[in-house]
Amino acid sequence: MLSKSSARWFFIGGTTVFSLVFLGLTLDTVSQVPKRSNQEQMSEAVIHGHDIWTDNNCMGCHTLLGEGAYYAPELTKVVERRGKPWMRLFLKDPQAMFPGQRKMVQYNFSDEEIEDVITFFEWIGNIDTNGFPAKPDLAPPPPPVSTATQTALTQKPMMFATVCSACHATGGEGGTVGPALDGVSTRFSTEQLHSWLKDPQAYKPGTAMPNLNLSDDTIQELVTFLNTL
Repeated sequence: MLSKSSARWFFIGGTTVFSLVFLGLTLDTVSQVPKRSNQEQMSEAVIHGHDIWTDNNCMGCHTLLGEGAYYAPELTKVVERRGKPWMRLFLKDPQAMFPGQRKMVQYNFSDEEIEDVITFFEWIGNIDTNGFPAKPDLAPPPPPVSTATQTALTQKPMMFATVCSACHATGGEGGTVGPALDGVSTRFSTEQLHSWLKDPQAYKPGTAMPNLNLSDDTIQELVTFLNTL
């Protein structure tokens, strides 16, 4: 059993040691903040994008770096997950991208505001978050892909690679919001694919597929690509 004097020195010594450990950990954390926070890449566009995020109370529905509400998707890695072209279309008209489903407010952002918001999200996505948010580990195994399809996938049209693949998968890679498009040409004719891309709601009323107002040249490019899968 410790005497009063021994207990006093034990308390003082323990407190001193752990205080020094705490101080060292604090200094180490502070020294890593500039590098891990992506601070050197902060620009006027990033700051303006953050102001738009704050002024419109986006955190009332979304989470960012794990902070916020859980009504809408987590957006820390949204640029990596969706891509800039898809985000431009969505922010311009959220309802058009998910007709009858998404409840995101139409803020009528200008093109400049949209670009600044995307720049802000891109900056956030480059912060060293130590693996947050974690990627799902229960994804189904990708389907077998033929050599012909593998060759076709290396020649994806820009629209497909940047927008369509955010919702649709090919060769086991891409989004899961819409159906996988492997072998879609065996289920739909060229004319049907063209009509679908021209006006999804006219072809199938009530579909979740948005009308992207694609040009005839872009539609033809996409249909030609889909026919190679």
